Amino acid sequence: MMSNIDRRQFLKRLGMTMGSAAAMMALEPLKALADDNTKPSAAAPDNRMTYRVQHGSGEQISLLGLGMMRMPRDNQELVNQIVDYALAHGINYFDTAPMYGGGRNEGITGAALSRHPREKYYVATKMSNYDERTWSFEESKKIYEKSFSELRVDYIDYYLLHGIGLGGMHNFEGRFIDNGFLDFLVKEREAGRIRHLGFSYHGDVSVFDWLVDRTEEYHWDFAQIQMNYLDWRHASLNKRGFKQDADAEYLYDKLDKAGIQVVVMEPLRGSALTRIPDEYAKQLKALRPDDTMAEWAFRWVGSHPNILTTLSGMNQMVFIEENVKTFAPLDTCTDKENELLEKIADGMAGIPTIPCTTCAYCMPCPYGVDIPGNFAFYNEAMHSHQLPLPETSAPDYAERQAAFADAYRAAIPDGKRASLCVDCEACLSKCPQQIRIPNQMGRIVSLLRKK
Repeated sequence: MMSNIDRRQFLKRLGMTMGSAAAMMALEPLKALADDNTKPSAAAPDNRMTYRVQHGSGEQISLLGLGMMRMPRDNQELVNQIVDYALAHGINYFDTAPMYGGGRNEGITGAALSRHPREKYYVATKMSNYDERTWSFEESKKIYEKSFSELRVDYIDYYLLHGIGLGGMHNFEGRFIDNGFLDFLVKEREAGRIRHLGFSYHGDVSVFDWLVDRTEEYHWDFAQIQMNYLDWRHASLNKRGFKQDADAEYLYDKLDKAGIQVVVMEPLRGSALTRIPDEYAKQLKALRPDDTMAEWAFRWVGSHPNILTTLSGMNQMVFIEENVKTFAPLDTCTDKENELLEKIADGMAGIPTIPCTTCAYCMPCPYGVDIPGNFAFYNEAMHSHQLPLPETSAPDYAERQAAFADAYRAAIPDGKRASLCVDCEACLSKCPQQIRIPNQMGRIVSLLRKK
Protein backbone atom coordinates (compact mmCIF):
# COMPACT_ATOMS: atom_id res chain seq x y z
CA MET A 1 0.00 0.00 0.00
CA MET A 2 2.84 2.37 0.84
CA SER A 3 4.40 1.96 -2.60
CA ASN A 4 1.11 2.96 -4.22
CA ILE A 5 1.02 6.13 -2.12
CA ASP A 6 4.62 6.93 -3.05
CA ARG A 7 4.00 6.51 -6.72
CA ARG A 8 0.81 8.57 -6.72
CA GLN A 9 2.46 11.44 -4.89
CA PHE A 10 5.49 11.44 -7.16
CA LEU A 11 3.44 11.21 -10.32
CA LYS A 12 1.29 14.08 -9.08
CA ARG A 13 4.35 16.25 -8.49
CA LEU A 14 5.74 15.44 -11.91
CA GLY A 15 2.49 16.27 -13.65
CA MET A 16 2.01 12.70 -14.82
CA THR A 17 -1.60 12.32 -13.66
CA MET A 18 -2.78 14.60 -16.43
CA GLY A 19 -3.85 11.81 -18.72
CA SER A 20 -5.79 9.90 -16.11
CA ALA A 21 -9.32 8.71 -16.82
CA ALA A 22 -10.73 10.93 -14.07
CA ALA A 23 -9.02 13.98 -15.50
CA MET A 24 -10.26 13.24 -18.97
CA MET A 25 -13.83 12.82 -17.70
CA ALA A 26 -13.54 16.24 -16.07
CA LEU A 27 -12.46 17.68 -19.41
CA GLU A 28 -15.56 16.58 -21.30
CA PRO A 29 -17.05 19.58 -23.12
CA LEU A 30 -20.62 20.47 -22.26
CA LYS A 31 -23.38 21.84 -24.44
CA ALA A 32 -24.70 25.25 -23.35
CA LEU A 33 -27.03 27.83 -24.83
CA ALA A 34 -25.78 31.30 -25.70
CA ASP A 35 -27.71 34.16 -24.13
CA ASP A 36 -30.36 35.84 -26.25
CA ASN A 37 -28.74 39.22 -25.75
CA THR A 38 -25.15 38.22 -26.56
CA LYS A 39 -23.77 39.82 -29.69
CA PRO A 40 -20.50 38.11 -30.61
CA SER A 41 -18.46 39.30 -33.58
CA ALA A 42 -19.55 36.20 -35.49
CA ALA A 43 -22.26 33.58 -35.16
CA ALA A 44 -21.62 31.51 -32.05
CA PRO A 45 -20.69 27.89 -32.80
CA ASP A 46 -21.82 24.96 -30.71
CA ASN A 47 -20.30 25.45 -27.29
CA ARG A 48 -17.33 23.08 -27.03
CA MET A 49 -15.70 24.84 -24.08
CA THR A 50 -14.01 22.58 -21.52
CA TYR A 51 -15.54 22.73 -18.03
CA ARG A 52 -14.53 21.66 -14.56
CA VAL A 53 -16.89 20.82 -11.72
CA GLN A 54 -16.70 22.92 -8.55
CA HIS A 55 -16.54 20.31 -5.83
CA GLY A 56 -18.85 21.89 -3.29
CA SER A 57 -21.67 23.09 -5.52
CA GLY A 58 -21.41 21.04 -8.69
CA GLU A 59 -21.20 24.23 -10.75
CA GLN A 60 -19.76 23.80 -14.24
CA ILE A 61 -16.93 26.34 -14.49
CA SER A 62 -15.24 27.11 -17.80
CA LEU A 63 -11.61 26.05 -17.74
CA LEU A 64 -10.81 29.37 -19.42
CA GLY A 65 -11.77 32.37 -17.30
CA LEU A 66 -11.76 36.04 -18.27
CA GLY A 67 -9.45 38.21 -16.18
CA MET A 68 -10.89 41.72 -16.31
CA MET A 69 -7.91 43.56 -14.81
CA ARG A 70 -6.47 44.85 -18.10
CA MET A 71 -9.76 45.91 -19.69
CA PRO A 72 -9.81 49.47 -21.05
CA ARG A 73 -11.25 52.01 -18.59
CA ASP A 74 -12.73 54.29 -21.22
CA ASN A 75 -14.22 51.90 -23.79
CA GLN A 76 -17.26 50.18 -22.30
CA GLU A 77 -18.42 49.17 -25.76
CA LEU A 78 -15.29 47.06 -26.32
CA VAL A 79 -15.58 45.55 -22.84
CA ASN A 80 -19.21 44.64 -23.58
CA GLN A 81 -18.20 43.07 -26.89
CA ILE A 82 -15.49 40.92 -25.24
CA VAL A 83 -17.82 39.82 -22.45
CA ASP A 84 -20.57 39.00 -24.95
CA TYR A 85 -18.18 36.91 -27.03
CA ALA A 86 -16.94 35.14 -23.91
CA LEU A 87 -20.42 34.18 -22.75
CA ALA A 88 -21.49 33.10 -26.23
CA HIS A 89 -18.49 30.80 -26.47
CA GLY A 90 -18.84 29.15 -23.07
CA ILE A 91 -16.70 31.30 -20.75
CA ASN A 92 -18.63 31.87 -17.53
CA TYR A 93 -16.00 32.90 -14.93
CA PHE A 94 -15.06 36.61 -14.67
CA ASP A 95 -12.40 37.90 -12.29
CA THR A 96 -12.01 41.47 -11.04
CA ALA A 97 -10.99 43.43 -7.90
CA PRO A 98 -11.69 46.85 -6.35
CA MET A 99 -8.14 48.07 -7.01
CA TYR A 100 -7.98 47.14 -10.71
CA GLY A 101 -8.20 49.82 -13.35
CA GLY A 102 -7.65 52.67 -10.92
CA GLY A 103 -10.68 51.54 -8.94
CA ARG A 104 -12.98 51.40 -11.97
CA ASN A 105 -12.70 47.75 -13.01
CA GLU A 106 -15.54 46.39 -10.89
CA GLY A 107 -17.80 49.06 -12.36
CA ILE A 108 -17.08 48.27 -16.01
CA THR A 109 -17.31 44.55 -15.23
CA GLY A 110 -20.69 45.01 -13.60
CA ALA A 111 -21.95 47.15 -16.47
CA ALA A 112 -21.01 44.47 -19.00
CA LEU A 113 -22.22 41.42 -17.08
CA SER A 114 -25.48 42.90 -15.79
CA ARG A 115 -26.79 42.93 -19.37
CA HIS A 116 -27.02 39.13 -19.12
CA PRO A 117 -29.13 36.83 -16.92
CA ARG A 118 -27.45 36.47 -13.52
CA GLU A 119 -27.43 32.66 -13.64
CA LYS A 120 -25.29 32.72 -16.82
CA TYR A 121 -22.07 33.93 -15.18
CA TYR A 122 -19.92 33.59 -12.07
CA VAL A 123 -18.14 36.70 -10.86
CA ALA A 124 -15.07 36.75 -8.65
CA THR A 125 -13.80 39.76 -6.75
CA LYS A 126 -11.52 40.40 -3.80
CA MET A 127 -10.90 42.18 -0.52
CA SER A 128 -8.09 44.54 -1.58
CA ASN A 129 -7.55 46.29 1.76
CA TYR A 130 -3.80 46.67 1.27
CA ASP A 131 -3.58 50.22 2.61
CA GLU A 132 -3.19 50.15 6.39
CA ARG A 133 -5.82 52.90 6.61
CA THR A 134 -8.39 50.34 5.42
CA TRP A 135 -7.51 47.65 7.97
CA SER A 136 -10.27 48.56 10.38
CA PHE A 137 -13.42 46.48 10.21
CA GLU A 138 -15.48 49.49 9.18
CA GLU A 139 -13.21 50.51 6.28
CA SER A 140 -12.85 46.95 5.01
CA LYS A 141 -16.60 46.52 5.12
CA LYS A 142 -17.02 49.66 2.98
CA ILE A 143 -14.80 48.07 0.32
CA TYR A 144 -16.79 44.84 0.55
CA GLU A 145 -20.20 46.51 0.25
CA LYS A 146 -19.06 48.72 -2.62
CA SER A 147 -18.21 45.60 -4.63
CA PHE A 148 -21.88 44.59 -4.61
CA SER A 149 -23.05 47.95 -5.94
CA GLU A 150 -20.28 48.20 -8.55
CA LEU A 151 -20.92 44.67 -9.81
CA ARG A 152 -24.70 45.16 -9.64
CA VAL A 153 -25.25 41.87 -7.81
CA ASP A 154 -26.82 40.77 -4.53
CA TYR A 155 -24.38 37.87 -4.09
CA ILE A 156 -20.78 37.27 -5.15
CA ASP A 157 -19.95 33.84 -6.52
CA TYR A 158 -16.23 33.68 -5.69
CA TYR A 159 -14.75 36.02 -3.08
CA LEU A 160 -11.03 36.15 -2.30
CA LEU A 161 -8.72 37.52 0.36
CA HIS A 162 -6.51 39.44 -2.04
CA GLY A 163 -2.76 38.89 -2.22
CA ILE A 164 -2.22 37.11 1.07
CA GLY A 165 1.53 36.87 1.74
CA LEU A 166 2.34 40.41 0.60
CA GLY A 167 3.78 42.08 3.68
CA GLY A 168 4.05 38.79 5.53
CA MET A 169 2.07 37.55 8.49
CA HIS A 170 1.97 40.99 10.11
CA ASN A 171 0.02 42.48 7.22
CA PHE A 172 -2.22 39.45 6.90
CA GLU A 173 -3.18 39.57 10.57
CA GLY A 174 -3.84 43.31 10.35
CA ARG A 175 -6.02 42.95 7.26
CA PHE A 176 -8.07 39.91 8.25
CA ILE A 177 -7.51 38.53 11.75
CA ASP A 178 -7.09 41.34 14.28
CA ASN A 179 -10.11 43.23 12.90
CA GLY A 180 -12.31 40.12 12.76
CA PHE A 181 -12.89 40.50 9.04
CA LEU A 182 -12.12 36.91 8.10
CA ASP A 183 -14.72 35.73 10.63
CA PHE A 184 -17.16 38.19 9.07
CA LEU A 185 -16.54 36.80 5.58
CA VAL A 186 -17.14 33.26 6.81
CA LYS A 187 -20.51 34.40 8.18
CA GLU A 188 -21.30 36.14 4.89
CA ARG A 189 -20.75 32.84 3.13
CA GLU A 190 -23.09 31.15 5.58
CA ALA A 191 -25.69 33.83 4.79
CA GLY A 192 -25.33 33.24 1.04
CA ARG A 193 -23.99 36.69 0.08
CA ILE A 194 -20.73 34.92 -0.72
CA ARG A 195 -21.10 31.57 -2.47
CA HIS A 196 -17.44 30.46 -2.37
CA LEU A 197 -14.63 31.83 -0.20
CA GLY A 198 -10.94 31.62 -1.07
CA PHE A 199 -7.71 33.59 -1.32
CA SER A 200 -5.07 34.64 -3.83
CA TYR A 201 -1.40 34.28 -3.00
CA HIS A 202 1.84 36.14 -3.69
CA GLY A 203 4.86 36.57 -1.41
CA ASP A 204 5.54 35.05 1.99
CA VAL A 205 4.70 31.35 1.82
CA SER A 206 4.24 31.11 5.59
CA VAL A 207 0.91 32.93 5.21
CA PHE A 208 -0.14 30.51 2.47
CA ASP A 209 0.81 27.57 4.69
CA TRP A 210 -1.07 29.04 7.66
CA LEU A 211 -4.29 29.32 5.66
CA VAL A 212 -4.09 25.92 3.97
CA ASP A 213 -3.24 24.24 7.28
CA ARG A 214 -6.52 25.66 8.66
CA THR A 215 -8.74 24.34 5.89
CA GLU A 216 -10.87 22.39 8.38
CA GLU A 217 -11.57 25.64 10.24
CA TYR A 218 -12.26 27.93 7.29
CA HIS A 219 -13.34 25.40 4.64
CA TRP A 220 -11.62 27.14 1.74
CA ASP A 221 -13.49 26.58 -1.51
CA PHE A 222 -10.63 27.58 -3.82
CA ALA A 223 -7.30 29.38 -3.97
CA GLN A 224 -5.68 31.46 -6.70
CA ILE A 225 -1.97 31.03 -7.44
CA GLN A 226 0.51 31.99 -10.13
CA MET A 227 1.20 28.84 -12.12
CA ASN A 228 2.90 28.12 -15.43
CA TYR A 229 5.51 25.66 -16.66
CA LEU A 230 8.40 27.97 -15.74
CA ASP A 231 7.15 28.94 -12.25
CA TRP A 232 6.40 25.26 -11.58
CA ARG A 233 9.96 24.83 -10.31
CA HIS A 234 11.58 28.21 -10.95
CA ALA A 235 9.31 30.78 -9.30
CA SER A 236 12.31 32.54 -7.73
CA LEU A 237 13.12 33.84 -11.23
CA ASN A 238 9.90 35.86 -11.28
CA LYS A 239 10.91 39.43 -12.11
CA ARG A 240 7.43 40.94 -12.30
CA GLY A 241 7.40 42.72 -8.97
CA PHE A 242 6.33 39.97 -6.57
CA LYS A 243 8.75 38.09 -4.34
CA GLN A 244 7.56 34.50 -4.47
CA ASP A 245 8.84 32.20 -1.75
CA ALA A 246 7.55 28.93 -3.19
CA ASP A 247 7.40 27.21 -6.55
CA ALA A 248 3.99 26.59 -8.11
CA GLU A 249 4.61 22.85 -7.80
CA TYR A 250 4.67 23.19 -4.01
CA LEU A 251 1.57 25.42 -3.93
CA TYR A 252 -0.45 23.21 -6.28
CA ASP A 253 0.51 20.01 -4.49
CA LYS A 254 -0.36 21.38 -1.07
CA LEU A 255 -3.73 22.67 -2.27
CA ASP A 256 -4.48 19.40 -4.03
CA LYS A 257 -3.61 17.45 -0.90
CA ALA A 258 -5.96 19.69 1.14
CA GLY A 259 -8.81 19.24 -1.35
CA ILE A 260 -8.76 22.91 -2.42
CA GLN A 261 -9.34 23.61 -6.12
CA VAL A 262 -6.99 25.98 -7.92
CA VAL A 263 -7.64 29.12 -9.95
CA VAL A 264 -4.59 29.97 -12.04
CA MET A 265 -3.28 33.47 -12.69
CA GLU A 266 -0.36 34.36 -14.95
CA PRO A 267 -0.48 31.16 -17.06
CA LEU A 268 1.67 32.98 -19.63
CA ARG A 269 3.91 34.59 -16.98
CA GLY A 270 2.93 38.07 -18.05
CA SER A 271 3.20 37.10 -21.77
CA ALA A 272 6.85 36.00 -21.29
CA LEU A 273 5.96 32.47 -22.38
CA THR A 274 4.61 33.74 -25.69
CA ARG A 275 8.11 34.84 -26.72
CA ILE A 276 10.48 32.15 -25.51
CA PRO A 277 13.95 31.79 -27.11
CA ASP A 278 13.91 30.55 -30.70
CA GLU A 279 15.80 27.35 -29.87
CA TYR A 280 12.97 26.27 -27.56
CA ALA A 281 10.17 27.51 -29.78
CA LYS A 282 11.55 25.38 -32.63
CA GLN A 283 11.41 22.27 -30.44
CA LEU A 284 7.73 22.93 -29.67
CA LYS A 285 6.94 23.68 -33.31
CA ALA A 286 8.52 20.39 -34.31
CA LEU A 287 5.86 18.57 -32.27
CA ARG A 288 2.85 20.79 -33.04
CA PRO A 289 3.62 23.07 -36.01
CA ASP A 290 0.32 24.96 -35.87
CA ASP A 291 0.31 25.75 -32.14
CA THR A 292 1.36 29.12 -30.77
CA MET A 293 3.55 29.41 -27.68
CA ALA A 294 0.48 30.65 -25.78
CA GLU A 295 -1.39 27.45 -26.67
CA TRP A 296 1.44 25.36 -25.27
CA ALA A 297 1.39 27.29 -21.99
CA PHE A 298 -2.40 27.12 -21.66
CA ARG A 299 -2.50 23.42 -22.49
CA TRP A 300 0.13 22.68 -19.84
CA VAL A 301 -1.84 24.49 -17.12
CA GLY A 302 -5.22 23.10 -18.14
CA SER A 303 -3.90 19.54 -18.16
CA HIS A 304 -3.61 19.56 -14.36
CA PRO A 305 -6.77 17.96 -12.97
CA ASN A 306 -7.15 20.15 -9.87
CA ILE A 307 -7.42 23.38 -11.88
CA LEU A 308 -10.89 24.94 -11.68
CA THR A 309 -10.24 27.74 -14.17
CA THR A 310 -7.33 29.50 -15.89
CA LEU A 311 -7.48 33.28 -16.02
CA SER A 312 -6.39 35.21 -19.08
CA GLY A 313 -6.49 38.99 -19.43
CA MET A 314 -8.03 39.00 -22.90
CA ASN A 315 -8.54 42.71 -23.53
CA GLN A 316 -8.64 42.44 -27.32
CA MET A 317 -10.95 40.38 -29.49
CA VAL A 318 -8.05 38.64 -31.23
CA PHE A 319 -6.84 37.27 -27.88
CA ILE A 320 -10.16 35.87 -26.75
CA GLU A 321 -10.90 34.35 -30.16
CA GLU A 322 -7.53 32.53 -30.16
CA ASN A 323 -7.76 31.37 -26.55
CA VAL A 324 -11.31 30.06 -26.90
CA LYS A 325 -10.06 27.78 -29.66
CA THR A 326 -7.43 26.36 -27.29
CA PHE A 327 -9.99 25.44 -24.63
CA ALA A 328 -12.90 24.42 -26.87
CA PRO A 329 -12.11 21.67 -26.18
CA LEU A 330 -8.71 21.46 -24.47
CA ASP A 331 -6.22 18.97 -25.90
CA THR A 332 -4.28 17.83 -22.83
CA CYS A 333 -0.50 17.48 -22.90
CA THR A 334 1.04 14.08 -23.44
CA ASP A 335 3.83 12.69 -21.26
CA LYS A 336 6.30 13.45 -24.05
CA GLU A 337 5.11 17.06 -24.25
CA ASN A 338 5.29 17.50 -20.47
CA GLU A 339 8.83 16.18 -20.52
CA LEU A 340 9.81 18.64 -23.24
CA LEU A 341 8.27 21.61 -21.40
CA GLU A 342 10.08 20.59 -18.21
CA LYS A 343 13.35 20.45 -20.12
CA ILE A 344 12.68 23.86 -21.69
CA ALA A 345 11.87 25.37 -18.28
CA ASP A 346 15.12 23.99 -16.85
CA GLY A 347 16.99 25.34 -19.84
CA MET A 348 15.45 28.79 -19.49
CA ALA A 349 16.20 28.88 -15.77
CA GLY A 350 19.43 26.93 -15.66
CA ILE A 351 19.31 23.59 -13.87
CA PRO A 352 19.58 24.62 -10.22
CA THR A 353 21.31 22.90 -7.39
CA ILE A 354 19.31 22.14 -4.27
CA PRO A 355 20.30 24.76 -1.61
CA CYS A 356 20.97 22.16 1.07
CA THR A 357 23.76 22.94 3.57
CA THR A 358 23.69 19.37 5.02
CA CYS A 359 22.84 20.80 8.45
CA ALA A 360 20.59 17.73 8.97
CA TYR A 361 17.99 19.71 10.95
CA CYS A 362 15.42 17.84 8.84
CA MET A 363 16.53 14.48 10.21
CA PRO A 364 15.53 11.91 11.16
CA CYS A 365 13.00 11.22 8.45
CA PRO A 366 10.07 9.09 9.75
CA TYR A 367 10.40 6.88 6.66
CA GLY A 368 14.18 6.54 6.70
CA VAL A 369 15.12 8.83 3.79
CA ASP A 370 18.64 10.23 4.07
CA ILE A 371 17.60 13.72 3.04
CA PRO A 372 21.05 15.44 3.16
CA GLY A 373 22.70 12.42 1.52
CA ASN A 374 20.28 12.40 -1.40
CA PHE A 375 20.67 16.13 -1.92
CA ALA A 376 24.47 15.98 -1.67
CA PHE A 377 24.55 13.25 -4.33
CA TYR A 378 22.27 15.25 -6.64
CA ASN A 379 24.32 18.44 -6.26
CA GLU A 380 27.61 16.64 -6.89
CA ALA A 381 26.17 14.99 -10.00
CA MET A 382 25.03 18.40 -11.22
CA HIS A 383 28.42 20.04 -10.58
CA SER A 384 30.28 17.22 -12.29
CA HIS A 385 27.90 17.27 -15.28
CA GLN A 386 26.82 13.69 -14.65
CA LEU A 387 23.09 14.40 -14.57
CA PRO A 388 21.26 12.63 -17.46
CA LEU A 389 19.74 15.94 -18.50
CA PRO A 390 18.33 17.66 -20.37
CA GLU A 391 18.14 15.92 -23.74
CA THR A 392 16.25 12.65 -23.27
CA SER A 393 16.34 12.06 -27.02
CA ALA A 394 20.14 12.25 -27.14
CA PRO A 395 21.79 9.04 -28.42
CA ASP A 396 23.70 8.57 -25.15
CA TYR A 397 20.84 9.44 -22.80
CA ALA A 398 20.05 5.85 -21.80
CA GLU A 399 23.72 5.17 -21.11
CA ARG A 400 24.09 8.31 -19.00
CA GLN A 401 20.86 7.63 -17.14
CA ALA A 402 21.97 4.09 -16.35
CA ALA A 403 25.35 5.34 -15.12
CA PHE A 404 23.62 7.92 -12.91
CA ALA A 405 21.27 5.27 -11.49
CA ASP A 406 24.16 2.86 -10.80
CA ALA A 407 26.14 5.57 -9.04
CA TYR A 408 23.08 6.54 -7.00
CA ARG A 409 22.43 2.95 -5.88
CA ALA A 410 26.08 2.60 -4.89
CA ALA A 411 26.04 5.84 -2.88
CA ILE A 412 22.59 5.67 -1.24
CA PRO A 413 21.57 2.42 0.55
CA ASP A 414 18.17 0.80 -0.08
CA GLY A 415 16.51 2.06 3.09
CA LYS A 416 17.58 5.70 2.58
CA ARG A 417 16.56 6.47 -1.00
CA ALA A 418 14.32 9.25 -2.32
CA SER A 419 11.63 6.77 -3.43
CA LEU A 420 10.74 6.19 0.23
CA CYS A 421 9.46 9.75 0.64
CA VAL A 422 5.68 9.79 1.06
CA ASP A 423 5.24 13.58 1.23
CA CYS A 424 4.38 13.55 4.95
CA GLU A 425 5.86 17.09 5.26
CA ALA A 426 7.39 16.38 8.69
CA CYS A 427 10.66 17.87 7.41
CA LEU A 428 9.35 21.13 5.99
CA SER A 429 9.12 23.19 9.18
CA LYS A 430 12.61 22.07 10.26
CA CYS A 431 14.53 23.22 7.18
CA PRO A 432 16.20 26.64 7.67
CA GLN A 433 16.64 26.93 3.89
CA GLN A 434 12.88 26.42 3.34
CA ILE A 435 13.58 23.70 0.77
CA ARG A 436 10.46 21.97 -0.55
CA ILE A 437 11.99 18.63 0.33
CA PRO A 438 9.29 16.22 -1.00
CA ASN A 439 9.27 18.05 -4.34
CA GLN A 440 13.04 17.76 -4.65
CA MET A 441 12.85 14.06 -3.80
CA GLY A 442 10.39 13.78 -6.69
CA ARG A 443 12.99 15.40 -8.96
CA ILE A 444 15.55 12.73 -8.00
CA VAL A 445 13.05 9.90 -8.51
CA SER A 446 12.24 11.28 -11.95
CA LEU A 447 15.92 11.21 -12.92
CA LEU A 448 16.19 7.58 -11.84
CA ARG A 449 13.17 6.51 -13.88
CA LYS A 450 14.01 5.09 -17.30
CA LYS A 451 12.61 7.14 -20.17
